[in-house]
Amino acid sequence: MTDKMITRRLFNGGVAALGAVGTMKLAAPAIVRAEAAKLKVGVLLPRSGLLAAAGQACQRGADIAPKLLADMGVQIELMSADTESSVDVARARAEKLIQDGANVVIGAFDSGQTIAALQVCEQHGVPLVINVAAAPPITEQGYKTVFRNFPTSGALVKNGLSLMKDLFQASGTTPKTAVFLYANDTFGQANKAAIDAILPGLDMPFKLVESISYDPNAQDLAVEVSKAKATGADIALVTTRSKEAQFYKTLGKYADYAITAVPWYDPKSDMAHQVEAAFKAQFPNDRFEGYAFNVGFTFEAILIAADAFKRAGSADPAALLAALRTTHIDKHMMVGDAISFDAKGQNNGVGSAAIQNRDQKPVVILPASAAQEKPVFPVPGWGKRA
Repeated sequence: MTDKMITRRLFNGGVAALGAVGTMKLAAPAIVRAEAAKLKVGVLLPRSGLLAAAGQACQRGADIAPKLLADMGVQIELMSADTESSVDVARARAEKLIQDGANVVIGAFDSGQTIAALQVCEQHGVPLVINVAAAPPITEQGYKTVFRNFPTSGALVKNGLSLMKDLFQASGTTPKTAVFLYANDTFGQANKAAIDAILPGLDMPFKLVESISYDPNAQDLAVEVSKAKATGADIALVTTRSKEAQFYKTLGKYADYAITAVPWYDPKSDMAHQVEAAFKAQFPNDRFEGYAFNVGFTFEAILIAADAFKRAGSADPAALLAALRTTHIDKHMMVGDAISFDAKGQNNGVGSAAIQNRDQKPVVILPASAAQEKPVFPVPGWGKRA
């Protein structure tokens, strides 16, 4: 499979209503509560355990938010909690955040942990704004407190395959067969279900010859890779949770030319430039590109909550919920249309980009409106790289 056309990762793995001022009555006169000067934002992320790298990357997006939002006229206070990459811990920590006064919860990266936190938020009537989590049931079970600024698994698949068609057209090269490798966790299985349901109706130019699951906890995937190679497929589609910086460090020049179809930041967006500058100022030893996916969606989730707080004029959960339902944010960071939510709490306008590693740096090659460079496809063979 060395010199065949290989795409390493197709799917990476992955807000003007005014709320009424709260009042309470003591005997006759009504006493109006003073409005909160700050929005208390509970940030729920897997900062230890299996998903620690992703959770810590997301936390950086939260850490830069207070100053950026203060410059935009909104004061927030972060309350951070670690899920330890556990569904049960996520549920307990969500409860603790709300008990400690969080007006809104942001999180939780993993779909299973997000669902656990959502159940707690629903019970208390506190908004949950999702940064990253793709499982469809999150917005399909009638929850009233959920707002997801991230694509569903089905949208990830559709967006990714659409970008693949654009890639083939732009390059004049079309593979005939494909093999699909996916993590056997909640995220990977949701993508597998989406592939099975959607692929047959998309008129893709290649045939999917086999799907192979793997354990994301495994240290060696030699067996799974051997199975994939044995199919003789022209292209490998992989759904995984990538550690971009580690990928570059481990593979060096061999990391180049891999293509990822993933929700990504628009490098031509003014807000993306602001977030990047803030990140570099606060984390000068970290490469922004290696954290951008998690930083971008976490910052946007907090931006959505702050926007609702500013419009509602209140940190009361009911007022925040009303404001969140009428969200419309034109100026944002990630690729896609204006941020808004349907009746289920889903933002259907989040897009994806095709990014290709060049000189150990991810650059946007599609869509054309956000592209930094033209695609190179098929990728050069291992022995043909400088």
